[in-house]
Amino acid sequence: MAPLALLSVSDKTGIIDLARTLIEQYGFEIVSSGGTATALKDAGLPVTKVSEYTGAPEILGGRVKTLHPKIHGGILSRPDLPADAEDLETNAINPISVIVVNLYPFEQTVLKPDVTVDQAIEQIDIGGPSMIRGAAKNHQYITVLSNPSQYDEFVAELALNGGTTTLTFRQRMAMGAFHHTANYDAAISRYLRQQFDPTLASTYTLMCSDAKPLRYGENPHQPATWYQTGTTPRGWSAAQQLQGKELSYNNLLDLEAARSIVAEFVSDRGTATVPTAVIVKHNNPCGVATGATLAEAYDRAFQADATSAFGGIVALNAPIDLDTANLLTNTFLECVVAPACLKSAAEVLAKKTNLRVLVLPDLRFGAVETVKTIAGGVLVQRSDDAPVQPETWQVVTSAQPTAAQMSELVFAWKVCRHVKSNAITVTKDGVTVGIGAGQMNRVGSAQIAFAQAGELAQGAVLASDGFLPFDDTVRAAAAAGITAIVQPGGSKRDEDSIKAADELGIVMVFTGVRHFLH
Repeated sequence: MAPLALLSVSDKTGIIDLARTLIEQYGFEIVSSGGTATALKDAGLPVTKVSEYTGAPEILGGRVKTLHPKIHGGILSRPDLPADAEDLETNAINPISVIVVNLYPFEQTVLKPDVTVDQAIEQIDIGGPSMIRGAAKNHQYITVLSNPSQYDEFVAELALNGGTTTLTFRQRMAMGAFHHTANYDAAISRYLRQQFDPTLASTYTLMCSDAKPLRYGENPHQPATWYQTGTTPRGWSAAQQLQGKELSYNNLLDLEAARSIVAEFVSDRGTATVPTAVIVKHNNPCGVATGATLAEAYDRAFQADATSAFGGIVALNAPIDLDTANLLTNTFLECVVAPACLKSAAEVLAKKTNLRVLVLPDLRFGAVETVKTIAGGVLVQRSDDAPVQPETWQVVTSAQPTAAQMSELVFAWKVCRHVKSNAITVTKDGVTVGIGAGQMNRVGSAQIAFAQAGELAQGAVLASDGFLPFDDTVRAAAAAGITAIVQPGGSKRDEDSIKAADELGIVMVFTGVRHFLH
């Protein structure tokens, strides 16, 4: 009896060459379903459709194709067990030696902006996972391939072992198969939860793949690995690195911090709302600025704190042009990320061989949830990524903001929400002139920001990520020259801050939203 292989794939990459090798070099008979059978026939290869093999037609619009005893009996049988062999003979079932199955593109489907829930549900594979799991369970006897990247290794394994595979190889393929179906189920669960019940559920599953070992973690004595969530590369997994050394653990953390800030200045269409540059150091911004051009924005961000910018991480919301590239090469930087890079700019940046230059077209894509480990568990929360809505803000002082002040307050607030708490940002003319981050008390953060701003605090605005429980920060702000403050409000002593602002002629605006970042 010729060995039997069942091929049923959504991703048909390499399947024709694999089938031809199985048939022509090793004498396999091929059973296949739907589109895969058509592709093999079109390539001139002999194939038996599943419906012909089982004697049962595809039904329910293709929802039921492979769910049949002749398929699953062939997958799960143990030919060296007399009882199993008798069942196979009685029911005219042939044992299957190889299963090549990958699943409907559920993740790719739900990433489309206009996909409906009904369309997504139709991409939930049923027969595929059943075959993969059955074959993986029965790896003692059967080889399961669940990814086109495994085909070359499989063919080499057949060549080394006279047309069969070793148990060690089958075990590895089985582990990969179970990981594949687990990731698939996790993606479905995550999507349906977002659609039907966006609250955090009583159980939480995080599936990761494509591990990339890093040189080390935050420090040389800490091993570290970068995992991709899901099976479809998104975010930093989808970024193209044009040059430079491999990314480190700290690079990735700082890049994400920079991306999250610059995304505040990207439209829903993915274009820059205004040219903006962000420079991050140790997960906090040290310079953020807008400009008439990208080069001007970067220069203003750099000048905001040139000392801290040395060795920093830069994020830009528009393609890197020649003028910006020339500025970027004037100092030592670790990484630069932008949605694109012009050829002329890339040639200039190439002179800095150690500079990591990345292209990330979708700067707005971020994690839906944040996950942090603690002893014996994990903390999960929805990401703090709601758009800033100044139309909902409340002016609580007698002094009313001018249009220019309100625009500046929005800029300061967009930056402040990405600074470690307690966070204070002082900005002027679309530039951060002072940033106080991570202090144990809010007035301490404010004093750091005022000291950094110096004379530039005159006429500037201030944003605070949390409410001001006392009037001390307001009075310190007035002394520094601040003209307007934006803060969440919500303190039992809000009236003290409002009264001080009115006394000192400062505009104060409440957002009603707190943005702690720990």
